[in-house]
Amino acid sequence: MKNYLEIKNLDYSVNSEHILNDVNFNINKKGEIVCLLGPSGIGKTTILRSIAGLIKPRNGKITLKDKTLTSDNEFVEPEDRNISLSFQDNSLFPHYNVEENIKFGVKRSLFCSKNKNGPLGYSVDDLLDLFFIKELKKKYPHEISAGQAQRVSLVRSIIHNPDLLLLDEPLANIDQYLKNKIQDNLKQVLKKSGLTTIIVTHDKFEAFYLGDYCGVLLNKRIVQFDSPYNLHHLPKNKMVVEFFNRGVLIPAKIKSDDTLYNEDLGEIKGNFSNIDFQGRDQVDLLIQPEDLEHDDKSKLKFDVVDKKFRGSSFIYILKTHSNLMLPVFVHSHHEHLHQENEKFGIKQPIYIDHLVCF
Repeated sequence: MKNYLEIKNLDYSVNSEHILNDVNFNINKKGEIVCLLGPSGIGKTTILRSIAGLIKPRNGKITLKDKTLTSDNEFVEPEDRNISLSFQDNSLFPHYNVEENIKFGVKRSLFCSKNKNGPLGYSVDDLLDLFFIKELKKKYPHEISAGQAQRVSLVRSIIHNPDLLLLDEPLANIDQYLKNKIQDNLKQVLKKSGLTTIIVTHDKFEAFYLGDYCGVLLNKRIVQFDSPYNLHHLPKNKMVVEFFNRGVLIPAKIKSDDTLYNEDLGEIKGNFSNIDFQGRDQVDLLIQPEDLEHDDKSKLKFDVVDKKFRGSSFIYILKTHSNLMLPVFVHSHHEHLHQENEKFGIKQPIYIDHLVCF
């Protein structure tokens, strides 16, 4: 088997309007978690619905465990795919209580009775406990909150022990104070049980924590499918940079194979990550908040125009002589915190491990 899941050349349109255009990505082996990121309305849920068989794409091929699910000539019905999809709006049966909703269809799955651990290694009660909804077993959907209903839907999808688990914004309606705990427990369950999973999310930190790989969906296609580390440090194009909105692009001249020059910052040394030098002497360099270091003793100083408190850190926005706006990360317990209109020093020489240029 080449890949556990393969998505090739997936196209989908509604009334001649393209929703997806040539979407491609793979899951290499069982148990991997993939997170799909992108703005609202870009087609992330459409990808999940296509994989689940709820819609048929115009073109493309979907293969799971060496079995073709969708192609120009083949289409396996949703009930025959052994794929679980948990929708953002939970889709619980209103006439069943929480326990009955979760057990619906379990007899079709490989899971054993509630008092025994099935192939997942978790019972129904275990999962209710891990997702903080055990006390809701006898309540009906109209008696619980949207966030609680979403967790019930999540447990129902997991307990079936599918070949592929699809989660559409599974934590979107959950209060922030509980969200981190549930993220931890969700990752524990998925990894321990070996459930191959695709998660759609708007939260990049959630995607970077849960995902072995992440796909960024922009302009109706996957523009980068990579590890979380590479997405953050080595974005492949300006679209990805703009989507994550964590840095700025500044003009720079190429001086050598490890040195750039910017009029405001001077020399910048580091390791070029993604650039073909052939025929080029000018680039746009990505500066992320952690790339520049604060140094009160430095002679290279700029004006503070804004300061964003992030709990454990501040992001200072500095205005350069040529009106560039540079973000700089500083720990919030730093002994010298600056106010707006103060001068802020940048450590020299400037060294950036990943020189990401376009």
